[in-house]
Amino acid sequence: MKQCFTAVYKKQGKWYLGWVEEIPGVNTQGKTLKETKENLQEALTLILETNRALNKSAGRGAVRELITLPG
Repeated sequence: MKQCFTAVYKKQGKWYLGWVEEIPGVNTQGKTLKETKENLQEALTLILETNRALNKSAGRGAVRELITLPG
């Protein structure tokens, strides 16, 4: 399933900062914009994988379903 998120990049001094608007805690920095984009993709992947793993332990009786937001 393809998911889309909004990445925001900002140059601050000698560094580039990057974060994902929709998910708090997904942020990074890099010396170049390319490095920052790569780091942000890795950070987002790790956060999503970790959240899924943690939520699998919700146990029996938990109901999981996909939610689709209108475009």
